[in-house]
This record gives sequence, C-alpha cells and structure tokens, in this order.
Amino acid sequence: MIFPLEQDKKMPSLMTLNPSSHSPSIFKEKESRSQLPSITTAVSYLSAIQRAESRARSHNNPHTTPTPTLSLSSSITTSSEDTALDEDDENNCFVNPHTPPTSEQVFITPHTEFGHCANEAYRCVSKHDYTKPFQEHTIEEPPCYIHFATYISFLILHMLGHLRDFFGKRFARSHFTHLMPHNGYAPLNSDFDSFFPRRLKRRMDDCYGQPITGVPGRTVLILDRYSPDYNHTQIYTGGKTRALNVSSYNYLAFSQGRGSWADAVAESIHRYGVSSCGTRLDSGSNDLHVSAEALIAHFLGTEDALVCSMGFATNSTFIPGLAGKGSLIISDELNHTSMRVGIRQSGAEVRIFKHNNMSSLESLLREVISQGQPETHRVWKKILVIVEGLYSMEGTLVNLPRIVELKQKYKFYLYIDEAHSIGSLGSRGRGVTDYFNVPPGTIDILMGTFSKGFGAAGGYIAGSKPLIDALRLRSHSGPYAEAITPSVITQVVVSMASIMGVAPPAPQPTKSMLFPSLDSSITAPKESAELPGMALASMLPTWMNLRPSLADGSEARVRMRRLAFNCRYLHVGLKKLGFIVYGHASSPIVPLLIFNPGKLPLFVRMMRARPIPIVVVVVTYPATSFGTGRVRLCPSASHTKEDIDIVLRACDEVGGILDMKHGSCERWGIEEVCERAVELVHTV
Repeated sequence: MIFPLEQDKKMPSLMTLNPSSHSPSIFKEKESRSQLPSITTAVSYLSAIQRAESRARSHNNPHTTPTPTLSLSSSITTSSEDTALDEDDENNCFVNPHTPPTSEQVFITPHTEFGHCANEAYRCVSKHDYTKPFQEHTIEEPPCYIHFATYISFLILHMLGHLRDFFGKRFARSHFTHLMPHNGYAPLNSDFDSFFPRRLKRRMDDCYGQPITGVPGRTVLILDRYSPDYNHTQIYTGGKTRALNVSSYNYLAFSQGRGSWADAVAESIHRYGVSSCGTRLDSGSNDLHVSAEALIAHFLGTEDALVCSMGFATNSTFIPGLAGKGSLIISDELNHTSMRVGIRQSGAEVRIFKHNNMSSLESLLREVISQGQPETHRVWKKILVIVEGLYSMEGTLVNLPRIVELKQKYKFYLYIDEAHSIGSLGSRGRGVTDYFNVPPGTIDILMGTFSKGFGAAGGYIAGSKPLIDALRLRSHSGPYAEAITPSVITQVVVSMASIMGVAPPAPQPTKSMLFPSLDSSITAPKESAELPGMALASMLPTWMNLRPSLADGSEARVRMRRLAFNCRYLHVGLKKLGFIVYGHASSPIVPLLIFNPGKLPLFVRMMRARPIPIVVVVVTYPATSFGTGRVRLCPSASHTKEDIDIVLRACDEVGGILDMKHGSCERWGIEEVCERAVELVHTV
C-alpha cells in the first residue's frame, strides 16, 4: 500500500480528488548526510543480489568477474537525500519487486529507477513481420453521442469564456488591463490570442507542467502543489509523492542517476567543464563532438553526421538549408511543428498529403511532377518529401517500404524525422530502417533526437558527406547556436555505444606475426566487419570505460526487448479492455482516446489519486485535432510486467467511470488480459 504524503491543513484544493487527510509519508526528509543508513534496505537488497550472482557465476566459471556492487559514495548525492525512501514498508512495490531477479540477472540500479524483471518471457523483438500486411493508420470512431458531447463541451467553454471577457472588461477592468490598450500602449497579448490559455487551458493547469525531482525513471517524484484561486497560481506544500511514471520519453531508461552513464558524465565535467562556451564554427567544437558525429554516422550507416544542441532546432534550422525557392517540399499533414517551422523558413513551395496515406502521396506526386512550378510550369529544382518515422501524437509508423518504392519510381529526396523511433525501434535500435530492414543508404536524410532513446538532449542529422559539409555552413545552428555541452554529448556517446556494443581492439602485431615461419600457414587477420554494427574502440575517448555488459551490448539488447514487450502489451491490453487506441503496436507512444475535454483533467487527477499514483500526460487541441483529446502513455524499458498490469487496471477502472470504452475490439476482462499477456504480445 502506498500512502499519500501528509497534506497541509490549510490546503483548500479545488482541483484535486485527493481527500485532505493526514497520512504517514513514504518519504523521510534527511537532516544531514550522516543519516545515509536509512537506505540500507535497498542497498542490502542489491548487495544480496550481487553476492548471489557472484556465487552462481563462480560456480559455473571461477574466472568470471562479478558485477560491481552499488557504490554509496557515487549514488547518494545531496539532491537525493531529500528523496530517500522510507523503507519500513517491506511490501512497497516501488522499492522492492514482487519477484526478485535470479542470480543470472543483476540490476545495479534501484527498483524505483529501473524495474527488476528477470523473467525472459516478458521480452520481445521489435521488427516488422513481412508475412503480415502493413498496419495502416485507421481512425476508429466512438458513438455519435460522444462526438456530440465533445463539441457541446467546447461550445459551452467558448461561450462562458467570451461572456466572462465581455462583462469583465466592463465591470472588472483592473483584471483585464493587460489585455486592453492603456497609457498609449497596445496590449502585448490580445484577448483573442490569449483566449485559449486563459479560458480553456487554465481550467486544467494542474494537469500540465507538473514539476518533478529526481530521475525520471520507472517512478518519479512529483512536487505536491495546490491552487487556492482556480489555477491562477500554484502553491507548493513542500511535500513529494512518488508515482509510477508513464509520461516521460526515457524509453530505454538511459537517463539514470548512477551507473556507467552517470560516471562517464561526471568524468566529462571534470575534464571538459560544464560548457563549451561557443558555437561549432567558432571555438565551441571539441573532440567529443567529433567522436560523437563519427559514432552516429557509424550507428546509422551513413557517411557523415552533424549534431545540434536542440532537437526542435535540428529541424527548424537544417530544413531551410536543404530547399529554397523553386523547390517543392511535400509534407505529411501530421508532421511535427519543428518541421513546419523549418519548411516555412525555407521559402520552398509546400504541398500536404494525408497522414501516412501512400495513395494520397502518389497522387500528389503525379500532379506536381506533371504540372511543375506554379505559373511558369518549369521543372522543380528538387522535390523533398518529409515524414516522421514515428508520429509523436498518433503513435503511427511510416510505411517505409512503400515510400521507398515511390522514391525509386518518382526520384524525390526523402527526409525522415526519427525523433521517437531511433533507439526504441528495431532489433538493434537503429529506428525505422532497422525495424523494416531497409538499407539506410536508400534514405537521403536521417534526422533524430537524443532526448528520447538516449536519455540526453539535442539532435542530429545524417546523410552523405557532401550534404553534411554543406549544412555545417548553411544551417543556422552551426554559426549561431551554442554547441552541445560536454556532459550531454558524453551521455550520447555512452548510450549509443552501449546499444551498438564496442568491438575489442585489434591485437598488437607480434614478432611472429610480422615475420612468420615458412612452415606456418599465413591467414588474413579478422576484420571488424565480422562484428556488424559494433562501434570501434577507437571511436570512444580513451578515458571512457564501460562495464562488460555495456561494452558487449547485452544490457542494451535486454532493454530494447523489454521496451518492445511493454509497448505491445500496453497497446493490445488497452484494446482488449475496450478502449480506442491509436498507433502501431510496437510504438512506445500509446495514445488512449478520451475525446471530451472535461474528461481530460478528471482522468489525470483520478490516476494521480489512486493508492498507487500514476503520472500521465493528456493532450488536446491545438496539439491534436479539435475533437480527439487523448492521454499519451509512454512505457519504457524500466517498467516491469507488473507495472503495466497496474496501469491497465487503473485505466480499466477509471475508464469505466468516465465512459471511455468505445472500442470495437473483442473485449476481455482485466484478469484475463493480465494472465494472457505473453500470448497477447506474440499474436500482434
């Protein structure tokens, strides 16, 4: 049982379903670093696992080096003192797993950050099955009364908002001064421009921008707050609540506070400082950036790559360098805003095709190629088709095999944004090209970000060397944007190298190898090509040491397989419970449709108020179409099968209360879904 934190007696919360009761806290604030023994339960648990693993491996192979134990000095910091768990409750599922891992699989991270799950049945490989047809994007419609109630709700919100503005400007002018001309100044934000955030979003501001502390892993610590004035202001109580986290993009759980990733980042700060303090074209480029770009190109199978300090800016600053006046850009209607900004800045002509609809794309290609440029009908200088590998709001995968066929037929350039697919899709984590087993050389420009699959920040663009060399000068990020900080680029290098695995260095030539005897058979040395996809040891900084499970790629493979299982299980499980779910079954983004704007904040608050709190993210207009409000669930490799069970049970209960089950799929009970999870995953 998880108890809520003690609430302030004066808290007149109008925006939460939590009763204001005084309950014991599962957290204990630490007065000084001398109280570190309070975490002995977790450390002793991890140490016991390590000792069992050492005994088992010593019995099988006495020469095997045991996995290092968790270091207290490196894992407990000042920031983690205030969030240390009070582990008097031995049944706390956030602290200890239901089923401890066996001695064959050791986890050196806390169960709160990365769930301990040793059951190999809860694994799956992310790859496309060509024996089955591609899963087209289909929109399942709810009953008519749901659409009617949704539009009526928006109509009521708009009417009430305009009425409040009308009477407020006349009878409460002091509250509307910033929206009206005053002292000869025009308002910076007009009432029309700010109507949506003031009259619609503010009603559910407690559901957005929830501050957290600590690592955004399997669980997350949210800072308790309340609003005495209907979300105009938020007051923090000083308390914290640990909740199950299905809202972060930490897909492979590389963003951790301890382990080889954190150790390498700490070492990079000691060696390089906090910032490069310059742009890439000036003095901000260092050897880490060069190593990272070579590693990314090797990882993706391209000639060269270029990194940027911000994922959004990667699209918005590089696309203008790819096309201009006289060029044509064909864009999917649901492409991310960053791409739309870059397309507008390019000055090229823009045409839109229906979301992931290859028939619409081919029809448009025929039209624009036959007609040419507007007015003059001259041939286009170039045609660039821009799509996403995995769409962030819909969870749909691009139909890559079909779009490659169209590319070969109509001779256009292809730009793929793999912000959400790189690292999370494919048996080797290489994104949609890996998932569909399409050669990366058939794609002209590959773009991706580091904030999802790699637990870092920033983005990259990869392609041919002449293209990348041109973008280094022509894009705005090269001469104007700050270079990625050394600590962040180190995290990128470590996480990417752990996914690829690091090939052992070639043996140094000995005298017998240089001058072989005449009777010895001369054989050619084995090349690194026998280790496909692995990073060369020379690509990593000499001071960067990875533990064996990271260097051979085994730990990352386990994480990718756990992520694939969790994604499929959550997606198919929700469908079997009767919900309308968009997207592909292998997508780490699972959009659960709610539709009605009034149900969005209720869903968030009810999930947060459960005995085991769950943090979710809801999305509505203008981020989605007008009547398709949804909750966007993001499972990760850090979740266990029991965690997904908890989410499914919570959605089943809350969804029944809020009348959200309108799917047409054959329905199962929650117990049957949980019991037949493995069967469900492998029948997708």
